[in-house]
Amino acid sequence: MLIKNVELNGEVVDVRLAEGRIAEIGRLQGAADFDGQGGALLPGLHDHHIHLNATAAAMNSVRCGPPEVTNEAELIEALDRPGGGWLRGVGYHDSVAGEIDRNWLDRHGPDRPVRIQHRSGRLWVMNSLAIEKLTLNGSKIAENEQKSGRLLDMDDAIRAGQDFPDLGPLVQKLLSYGITGVTEVTPSNGLAERAHYFRAAKPLKIQVMGKIELPDGHLKLHYHDHDLPPLERLAGEIKAAHDKGRNVAAHCVTRAELMLTLAGIEEAGFLAGDRIEHAAIADRAAIDWMKQIGVIVVTQPNFIAERVEAYRAEIPEAEQKNLWRLKSFEDLPCAAGSDAPFGDPSPWAAMAAAVARPRGFDVEAISPEAALALYTKPAKDAGQSPRKIAVGAVADLCLLAQPWSKAMKSFKDVTVNATWIDGALVYDRIN
Repeated sequence: MLIKNVELNGEVVDVRLAEGRIAEIGRLQGAADFDGQGGALLPGLHDHHIHLNATAAAMNSVRCGPPEVTNEAELIEALDRPGGGWLRGVGYHDSVAGEIDRNWLDRHGPDRPVRIQHRSGRLWVMNSLAIEKLTLNGSKIAENEQKSGRLLDMDDAIRAGQDFPDLGPLVQKLLSYGITGVTEVTPSNGLAERAHYFRAAKPLKIQVMGKIELPDGHLKLHYHDHDLPPLERLAGEIKAAHDKGRNVAAHCVTRAELMLTLAGIEEAGFLAGDRIEHAAIADRAAIDWMKQIGVIVVTQPNFIAERVEAYRAEIPEAEQKNLWRLKSFEDLPCAAGSDAPFGDPSPWAAMAAAVARPRGFDVEAISPEAALALYTKPAKDAGQSPRKIAVGAVADLCLLAQPWSKAMKSFKDVTVNATWIDGALVYDRIN
């Protein structure tokens, strides 16, 4: 395939693809298979932290939290959807109507099974019909949780007996962003989930982390402040993964989670490729420790923009400077992902947030080039240098509708015209 008239490193050139790789770059002879119209040609983007099944399901769910829903009346209106099947809500935050429960949903929700996911991703709130349906399907739910309808960290029970969602619409959306690959990070991923992703998420290139039973990929560690394991147990879990040739990727959104994880990795012995997911709160001591060990940080630049009002209201002012750092991570191996469905899946929205952070958090802003680099790290090693467009490189490419000089000034206005994976055109906005 011959792609003509694309901007690369500030010059307009043509690019020939052959056998899945970049064969030639320059002013080339031949008829164009695709006219780039002067748009910037970039390496295909990689979302290094996403939950595919949950994001696909969220696309068919009711938004129940900010910014779409901000108070109780708006939530009641959003849930007013008659029908007989499941009604699934996402993105709820307590600022909307407090700690809603089974009784609240029975009073204010529709006469159908309803389940609403908290924005944290850990809590589901069910009405009576939903609880009844789950117990009839054999899900084990404790008596106190049946009574309250508030199910914490019970995704496995909730998913029991349910089919995997159709990933097709989500894949098309990701391709339209210029994404050529993703890393699936759901802790409960097992062999069945892995097979599903490789089958249903084509043509995206997939990396899968999850349970210890997986043959490859990172072991996902997913502990929280209320259930942190003893250091010896955590270190043993990390060492067992390392002994199988597998890295670990640890969920760390609090200081306690991060510091315990770093201690566990240090105790077990660091294996190049070990990752810290989120690093949502990182003070200088934690950053220095991460540098010393050598871990990769995979963060989410989008959250500081999406949740800024809640952070200002809920996080002590002295702690806010440690939230979702970016510039402070520039001396660390660092990449980024969306954490969709808990964040916006658009990498361009995240890059916009990385470059133009909200007032009070802008000291951690980074350059447009650094923001793009977070999404062009190699799929299999987020700690390496960004991929480049060069002769011989794999032809995973993203073509913008605008030149880089214009795109870098307003990432939120970027449009992707085409996406190639292994040299095959998989998204075409123009033709």
